[in-house]
Amino acid sequence: MPSRQSFIGADIKKVWMSELIIDDTGWLSLVEAIQSPNYDSRPDNSKIKLIVIHGISLPPADFGGGYIQQLFCNTLDIDAHEYFSAIGEMRVSAHCLIERDGNIIQFVSFLDRAWHAGESCWRGEQACNDFSIGIELEGTDDQNYTEVQYRQLSRLVASLQSRYADIENDAICGHSDIAPGRKTDPGPAFDWQQLHYLLESP
Repeated sequence: MPSRQSFIGADIKKVWMSELIIDDTGWLSLVEAIQSPNYDSRPDNSKIKLIVIHGISLPPADFGGGYIQQLFCNTLDIDAHEYFSAIGEMRVSAHCLIERDGNIIQFVSFLDRAWHAGESCWRGEQACNDFSIGIELEGTDDQNYTEVQYRQLSRLVASLQSRYADIENDAICGHSDIAPGRKTDPGPAFDWQQLHYLLESP
């Protein structure tokens, strides 16, 4: 795993316009890396073929407090907010988080299984964590995601598709699509048309 990186004071625009490179260990270059303990190995012979988009905010509808990172690393201070007592014992993660300002943080190697989907099914296959990559967007179901989040998401998706050839264009879905009735994210506020427009733009 690469060491945690900070680009404070760097030319952020230049960094964000560069190509995202995924190395042979499944880690991105030029992004912040915080390794979560909440992962395990994918089943033998499993192919990475699905991207699942999530929405998350902690506390709900509050942004920028660093609590998502704490949740994924099992360090959430349950006394910091009354909502946290209900989730403090959860052991969850995602491969990446895209914050409101577009900053990308990677928590789990793409080659490993992050714990993001839970009970789920896609095209008749159960346990989507086995073959998917989970990307969290900092946001809520009913509040618009930011323009820079869409740009960073499309950039990340393009890099994943370039690296993992089994991820087809129609293999990008929301958490609600693989766990209907149990999950609602990324919600009606997520603009799928905008994402696909960006993915199709030269």
